[in-house]
Amino acid sequence: MAYYSFTEAINEGRPINVFNNGEMKRDFTYIDDIVNGVVTLLDYKPSPSVNEISGAKSSMQVFNIGNNKPVSLRDFIFAIENALGKQADMNFLPMQPGDVPLTYADIDSLVEKTGFSPSIPIEKGIEAFVAWYLSYKKKTVSK
Repeated sequence: MAYYSFTEAINEGRPINVFNNGEMKRDFTYIDDIVNGVVTLLDYKPSPSVNEISGAKSSMQVFNIGNNKPVSLRDFIFAIENALGKQADMNFLPMQPGDVPLTYADIDSLVEKTGFSPSIPIEKGIEAFVAWYLSYKKKTVSK
């Protein structure tokens, strides 16, 4: 949701709240990478395994699909600014209670089992998102 809310605020000239000086790092995964990962998994057939706790047999496996390349919040905002051609008005706030400085997807199993890993860099994903956003806003305003 940060993609949309930050893009909308920056585009409209409204301030955005930036916690911890924007030094947190997150995985930002472009939707095409998620879709391609899901499509890749359609052909994957996991081997049956036994649950260590319940002893039940299962032929299912859970995969994490994410970019696995954490980006600082500041760099994320900078990419949006570049794509919009507008500078963000940032309201710097302290770290929120319960927040963490770094999160990212562990895709080792996904890569090992399918050979797939996301490939769209943050800058390209943001450019595509902002182009979609501007087109969407233009259509909704003209209705």
